[in-house]
Amino acid sequence: MKKSKYGNKKVTVDGIKFDSILEAQYYKQLLWAKEHEDILMFRIQPRYMLQEAFEKNGVKHQRIDYIADFEVHREDGTIDVIDIKTTGTKTDVFRIKQKLFEKKYPHKLILLTYDQRAGGWIELEKLEQLMRMQKKGPKKG
Repeated sequence: MKKSKYGNKKVTVDGIKFDSILEAQYYKQLLWAKEHEDILMFRIQPRYMLQEAFEKNGVKHQRIDYIADFEVHREDGTIDVIDIKTTGTKTDVFRIKQKLFEKKYPHKLILLTYDQRAGGWIELEKLEQLMRMQKKGPKKG
């Protein structure tokens, strides 16, 4: 099994290459949700243009894209853009792309991770809040 740049093990499921075991697990969950009609459909690695290519002072600048892990279309017509993350994969470059995405697109961008203590899939921000609260300990008073 090949490792990605963040030490995750790359894995192939149904002929699709995923950057991590977590991404592959979420893919399987989406298959189940589609089969049970909890979602209309989903796309793998959707690409969103954040900034067009341009030329300035004779220098060509490439366009900037954000490639999410999944795009989930729900029954109510909403679209969730899902990125499977850990605190280690939430880089400065990702944070900039996240801000650009949030400004340009109406879809909800959700950062998910899997945590046994939290009982499964949880938004990364919520897990980070729980971890901060646990680190502080119970309030005295």
